[in-house]
Amino acid sequence: MFTIIKEDKNSSARTGVIETAHGIVQTPAYVIVGTHATVRCLPPDALLATKTQIVIANTYHLWRTLGEKKLDSFEGLHARMEWNGAIMTDSGGFQVFSLGFSREHGVGKIASIFPDEEEKKERKIQENLVRITNDGAYFNEGGVEYFLDAKTSIAIQEKLGADIILAFDECTSPLHDHAYTAEALKRTHRWAKICLDQKTKKYQKLYGIVQGGAFEDLRKESSVFIGALPFHGFAIGGSLGKSREEMARVLEWTIPYLPKEKPRHLLGIGKIEDIFSGVERGIDTFDCVIPTREARHGAIWTHNGRVDMKKNKNALPLPLEIGCMCNACETGITRKELVALFKSKDQKAGELVTIHNVFFFNTLMEELRKAINEGKFHEFKEKMLEKIRKE
Repeated sequence: MFTIIKEDKNSSARTGVIETAHGIVQTPAYVIVGTHATVRCLPPDALLATKTQIVIANTYHLWRTLGEKKLDSFEGLHARMEWNGAIMTDSGGFQVFSLGFSREHGVGKIASIFPDEEEKKERKIQENLVRITNDGAYFNEGGVEYFLDAKTSIAIQEKLGADIILAFDECTSPLHDHAYTAEALKRTHRWAKICLDQKTKKYQKLYGIVQGGAFEDLRKESSVFIGALPFHGFAIGGSLGKSREEMARVLEWTIPYLPKEKPRHLLGIGKIEDIFSGVERGIDTFDCVIPTREARHGAIWTHNGRVDMKKNKNALPLPLEIGCMCNACETGITRKELVALFKSKDQKAGELVTIHNVFFFNTLMEELRKAINEGKFHEFKEKMLEKIRKE
């Protein structure tokens, strides 16, 4: 399934090829998010032009939206998305966190600080909608509970028909202590074995997920355990600490214990700095909503960093990015015109920036692959990060 093409001499960065039933994915690669079997603001015929190789859809949301009857007759993600490239699906494990302790704790996967009581008041604390058991998770929707476990997650993903599917896991909060994280880890490991036993579609590649929060002993334990199981690849998920530095340490605790010959995916992470940090430590693929979600909110990404067009009221009549060859920039749209489109709430604004952002991140990965193959990873990394810091 995975072939390593080139390894960097001074880091763990590498290029490779992941083979799927719907073509190859050259790595390092960015997995574009299409939560509900569509990449928002990006028509199917425009996806290929953005250099996209692979997209990821959301198992939990599709399960709840389609329902059991529609799932049984579902045409498959490729047909629904009108996309013949590779597709990945998550397992629903992230929703165990996002609808559960993320709401209760008022934090994301990375907490900048451990909050005190006063800070808790300032954060948005909401009702926890998930009840976790050793068998699976109960999701509360309007007073009605829906149960999702490892067996069901695999069954749903097989019906969705993605090329790469993920094992069901419990994504923990950065505010969970060692004791709770260790307890959740046992569940994740138990569910991983069930996922392997339940998988029936040979063309689908199943990734195991490493958990353990920001605790070194638990990350190593999980890497050794999951890495020894016959998964086709591995994803690193869960809480990644309190900072970018802690996330880097989590990767350093994890990756050395995973089989070198299999691909590694970093779940839900995708800022430019994090891409370089991850690739340098041996990550092959990333998924994140940054290119698409931020586009809809007016942020464009360039080789000089991020620009918020909604706040850039005095934008000049300049291209979104000089030299960019994306379909949006090829229209000749200027930053000044884009600001006007956002101000008038024209949906064309979100479409244009989505095209540009997705193209930008995919181009960045293309440049990154080229740099690694030519033995210039460090130089490319330093040059790119210096530009971003100046901006």
